[in-house]
Amino acid sequence: MADTTSVAVLGTGIMGAAMARNLARAGLDVRVWNRTRAKAQPLAADGARVADTPAEAVHGADVVLTMLHDGPAVLQAMGQAAPALRPGAVWAQCSTAGLEAQPVLAAFAADHGLLYVDAPVLGTRQPAESGQLLVLAAGPAEARPVLAPVLDAVGSRTAWVGEDGASGAATRLKLVCNSWVLAVTHGTAEALALAHALGVDPQAFLDAVAGGPLDMGYLRAKAAAVLSGDYSPNFTVATAEKDARLIVEAGRQAGVAMDVAAAGAERFRRAAAQGHADEDMAASYFASFAG
Repeated sequence: MADTTSVAVLGTGIMGAAMARNLARAGLDVRVWNRTRAKAQPLAADGARVADTPAEAVHGADVVLTMLHDGPAVLQAMGQAAPALRPGAVWAQCSTAGLEAQPVLAAFAADHGLLYVDAPVLGTRQPAESGQLLVLAAGPAEARPVLAPVLDAVGSRTAWVGEDGASGAATRLKLVCNSWVLAVTHGTAEALALAHALGVDPQAFLDAVAGGPLDMGYLRAKAAAVLSGDYSPNFTVATAEKDARLIVEAGRQAGVAMDVAAAGAERFRRAAAQGHADEDMAASYFASFAG
């Protein structure tokens, strides 16, 4: 099936473009659409067909993969695609859209005869480019054979956590994982900001924790971004703020206070206001200082 499956990718930002490129390289029939066509156009060199509209992209597709900013953006794109959606197609919704969006998106899928799979991914630019994402998925068993070549192309592993996409089981797991990712990012940024303020060599901090239980790869990656001043985005400040607010809202609905996530969302907001919205979320560092 891998050489015949047709996939429409709606959204070709950092993650969507990398996923579409790996799908094309795997031999799938790939069509791509992005609100800003210039972001999708380079994928033509990898064999993807660039569409002018969501409807053009999804026409006849076996699988529709959405990787857009949030739930409203996903619903808007799918609404534009609606006239050309093929009943029975699989919709892999990979955007981090939050819990409130799941029943709305699932209802849209049901209204258009789509098999809805809640399928957010864990990973940033590098694992996306190398096809090593972890896919968290919940959806009907009948969708899995069609979706298999798609998931194999974009990820190293798929963790199926349920058969009802509308339940948000995969999204709930993604929000839990992201709460940890964002906390580590802010922790790194604040530790380095404090080192700067106290006149401590940041390398002394990193050497002090090296090899011990407080050391980790993510600390090293985000510290390297701050110390080098290279904020080339793997995961932008703007997107991280959006995810942090989804985490806070999910906790609120469940009766859990997410104080660290709420403070983190505010840090991202300040960093964005200082001009870092499109930079890597390690730019949380700048929120420790007056703009």
